[in-house]
Amino acid sequence: MVPSPTEGTTPALATSASSAPATSAAPAVAASVSVDDVRTAQKTLSGVARMTALEGSRHLTSLVGSPVHLKCENLQRTGSFKLRGAYVRIAGLTASERARGVVAASAGNHAQGVALAATLLGVRSTVFMPQGAPLPKIAATRDYGARVRLHGQVVDETLRAAQEYARETGAVFIHPFDHPDVVAGQGTLGLELLEQCPEVRTIVVGIGGGGLAAGIAVAVKALRPDVRIVGVQAEGAAAYPPSLAAGRPVALDSVSTMADGIKVGRPGDVPFKIVGDLVDEVRTVSEDALSSALLLCLERAKLVVEPAGASPVAALLAEPGAFEGPVVAVLSGGNVDPLVMQRTLRHGMAAAGRYLSLRLRLTDRPGALAALLGELSVADANVLDVSHVRTDPRLGLDEAEVELHLETKGPEHCVEVASSLRAAGYTVMS
Repeated sequence: MVPSPTEGTTPALATSASSAPATSAAPAVAASVSVDDVRTAQKTLSGVARMTALEGSRHLTSLVGSPVHLKCENLQRTGSFKLRGAYVRIAGLTASERARGVVAASAGNHAQGVALAATLLGVRSTVFMPQGAPLPKIAATRDYGARVRLHGQVVDETLRAAQEYARETGAVFIHPFDHPDVVAGQGTLGLELLEQCPEVRTIVVGIGGGGLAAGIAVAVKALRPDVRIVGVQAEGAAAYPPSLAAGRPVALDSVSTMADGIKVGRPGDVPFKIVGDLVDEVRTVSEDALSSALLLCLERAKLVVEPAGASPVAALLAEPGAFEGPVVAVLSGGNVDPLVMQRTLRHGMAAAGRYLSLRLRLTDRPGALAALLGELSVADANVLDVSHVRTDPRLGLDEAEVELHLETKGPEHCVEVASSLRAAGYTVMS
């Protein structure tokens, strides 16, 4: 049975609005998951999933005003928590089911979790991935032992192809979040948290389909009903707030976020009931907050975390005073394509006020550009890019326009740089 809400806790509330599919293949009636199921899953995962580190964050601690710890599931085997649920699900198959093999659809973390879990259990696996999936994730999934088939441009198309393959071949479809065994497997992370940080008061975890948050909630609320559990969704893929308001899973018309790991358009039937009963609150975060959180994890914690994995940190940055400590933020994964990482870091630096773009006019004479760069050097701004235009009908005969992209030390430094240029006699256009 799913544990009922403990007296003093409240159902999940929306404070505003993955590689996983936006549709669900779950049974019509949500199955239950108990803490005993999670304990059984923990035994199943013994020697398979690592107990990942719990690291303190001095920077976040200073912001929140009480201890903040990072649960580094980005350092789990395959780079995310997905191995836990996938292994428990496949380990629970009958001998005849294992003989038919398993199939999954994913653009990243679930693909790798299923591939490794199946290989460890001696089960043949096929993973459907979108044609545009990052090459490193495709290569990793193959290296873990799966046969990869590329199909469709979006995960929904990939999901339909995988389900059709299951019908045609008899392979068992392994859903990324909508199955009791998967939820129980993810819940083992909750048991670890309580062991590593028994004094925890708040757990913050990203939510896509809901499997991880549901599993943690089942484990933690059964043993520590006083612990507050806060789920976090990206604003552009926040299916839980309207679903909780409606009392049933509601599909979004569209989803858009850099956080592929929580880019899910509809909650799973199995985790939805648990999240509604046991998760205290669901918050949403902006793309700027996600990129800033990823940058903070890299710079301050020296951890490579994907945008979905950084979503709990984004929530702490957005409203640090809203969380009672000690706080544990779950970094659910670290599988990020290098090119995506590069773009996200740039976005994060811009959101943090560490990039400044300016257009200004100056007299078109020899040495004018060098003098401008000299002023920027004095202002301690790092020039990333310069565009120098002399031939434009908007300009006078003796004028030139310069567009500058600068790296700065933060919002206050941006103001100082622009002010110093104006004080030096330059006309700053933007």
